[in-house]
Amino acid sequence: MGSLKKQEPLMSRSRYLLKNMSLFTVSNMASKLLVFLLVPLYTNVLSESDYGIADVMQTTLLLLVPLLSLNAGEAALRYGIEYSGKRGSILRSGLRHVLRSALLTAAVCLAMALAMSASGTGAEYRGHILIFALLFACNAIYEFMLLYAQGSEQVEIMITGSICCTVITIISNILFLLVFKMGLYGYLFSQIAAFCISFVIMYRLLHGETLLKEDEDRGLRTEMTRYGRGMLLYSTASWANNAIDRYFILFMFGSVQNGLYGVAYKIPAILTVFQRIFAQSFQMSATKEYREEDSGRFFGELFELYNAVMLTGCTGILLVLRPLAAFMFRKGFYEAWIMVPPLLISVIFGALEGYLGSICLAHKDGRSMGIATGVGAVVNIILNAAAISAFGAVGAAFATLISYFTMFAIAYALTVRHVRLEVDIKRDIAGYILVLIAGGVTMYGVKSDTAEYTACAVCALILLVLLFLYSAQAAYVVKRVKALAGRAGS
Repeated sequence: MGSLKKQEPLMSRSRYLLKNMSLFTVSNMASKLLVFLLVPLYTNVLSESDYGIADVMQTTLLLLVPLLSLNAGEAALRYGIEYSGKRGSILRSGLRHVLRSALLTAAVCLAMALAMSASGTGAEYRGHILIFALLFACNAIYEFMLLYAQGSEQVEIMITGSICCTVITIISNILFLLVFKMGLYGYLFSQIAAFCISFVIMYRLLHGETLLKEDEDRGLRTEMTRYGRGMLLYSTASWANNAIDRYFILFMFGSVQNGLYGVAYKIPAILTVFQRIFAQSFQMSATKEYREEDSGRFFGELFELYNAVMLTGCTGILLVLRPLAAFMFRKGFYEAWIMVPPLLISVIFGALEGYLGSICLAHKDGRSMGIATGVGAVVNIILNAAAISAFGAVGAAFATLISYFTMFAIAYALTVRHVRLEVDIKRDIAGYILVLIAGGVTMYGVKSDTAEYTACAVCALILLVLLFLYSAQAAYVVKRVKALAGRAGS
């Protein structure tokens, strides 16, 4: 990243990014910390099979919501920043796509349930299918409103909605799971309630009823629809990389193993908190900064900072993985920890690929990211078919890691067409090798207590080496934290 003296003038341009990051930090840290504390409740109350079914439902939502709504939320985010005077038109256009997708899903789910009832088969799944239709509708309008608020640069309202969703989820989970003991249905109903109530809160705070009275710009609606369709390959392939392994595990080993695999993702979600904070903020900044002459230097420096935090954060979690898993994973879920290292490392490459994707999308180039994620999805499917049959759920975790690295490498090559990032690629490669070693020795530590202590020592050493390699970035982070602490104390 260069010396801090050279760095500071450029970073002063990123106040918009840093302001949004501080706001998103409050939202994500509060939300994820509370949800993190709920994991022991889920693994204690729900069976591995119930958790596996819920995980498949949530994973399916990740595919169907952007696919059926034509990425209405992403279009609202992208065009809301650029066309600030037409946000009523953007809201109307986006909600139209979302409501159509909800009606289509409801019709299909109802038809499936009726067909099962007529044939006398699948009685245990009819209720799940009908609840999924309701879950889809509530999740779709909630996710759209989050992205619309972000695109309207109303980050405070977006954060309010996110925190409300978390609080309602916690309260309803305690009520439905512990008081009424509704099991899987209680878990799903708590999410439905949280999505609906949070949507209404954001809609009212944004004065949605007033915005919808504005005239709709049909030209902008057409452009947004075209943009959303252009992102379909990207969003679908991204889903495949995130989720296809769970379907392989479900069909090859059943819902119990899928439940273990799903809960293994809860620890990588800790690192995903920072990734989400940065991605949400950077996506807004990329749209504002991509036309600047020195964008290669600006984006390069942020890439190095992001890279440094992800690498050191991953290694730090690997260092305390076993006791962390013992706290989070109760009963039969504990054995899921062995799948965490490759999934955790895959978060790094997924985050960096997402960073590069934001640059391409700022240039309205969804095709390049579609290519990168599409190739990654193909690699993921091929490796899952081979690795799961040979190594079980652990094989799926490694397939995910390799596919994410493939995506990242292709995205890096394609992004150069828009921006030539000023980065130290040799140092970054060394960092990736070090974190792979840390993941390998952590998994090796399962063999004995001595091996576990050795793995911890190696991870600690690698963490120190990474801090040395990225000392400039570490110094910058410390400086920013002190500055924020000084403002908070004044």
